[in-house]
Amino acid sequence: MVKILGICGSPRKKSAYTALKAALKAAEATGDVEVELVELRGRKLNFCIHCNQCTKQGVTYCPVYKDDGMTELYEKFYNADGYIIATPVYEMNITAQLATFFNRFRPTWTILKDNPDFFARKVGGAIAVGGTRNGGQEMAINGILGFYHTQGITVCNGGVCVYAGASLWNPGDGSGTMDDPEGLEKAQGIGRKVAMLTKLLAPAKE
Repeated sequence: MVKILGICGSPRKKSAYTALKAALKAAEATGDVEVELVELRGRKLNFCIHCNQCTKQGVTYCPVYKDDGMTELYEKFYNADGYIIATPVYEMNITAQLATFFNRFRPTWTILKDNPDFFARKVGGAIAVGGTRNGGQEMAINGILGFYHTQGITVCNGGVCVYAGASLWNPGDGSGTMDDPEGLEKAQGIGRKVAMLTKLLAPAKE
């Protein structure tokens, strides 16, 4: 049994959440997969100030901030075998909430300096939802993939025609119900492929 952690970087429970749920459901349907969806919405997320207290003290969490938005998420992240991260597109990029979440992973250096391959057998997929068909989804996806690359996480695409991640759209301000069957199909494809690759790599971690 592998564990796939879904992280929704949206401050609203709307389109990115819907796409992520579809991806996680598809991952779970492959069998021998446990999924969990974590929302950053409503969480207190303090900004990383790069004080390096985490690396100086040799801890795998931020010792400066004990915020409810982040402290409990470190262990969830470290214990997962795979990740699917979803974000709406804000000004052709990821949300501020997700950027703050990413920046708080300075403590991973405590792990990686002694075990550079800690994340190598963990798999990551990306989903972005924009307000137009070509509204910056690829830029936002690249932001997520950049985080994976920084940690050394194995990046997973969605296969044919989903080269970097799943790109969806919800016209306008995103307040309506998303009607993008093709996009949801791509999100499900990301879910299935992340699950498949995670299970292939999982035996190697034992």
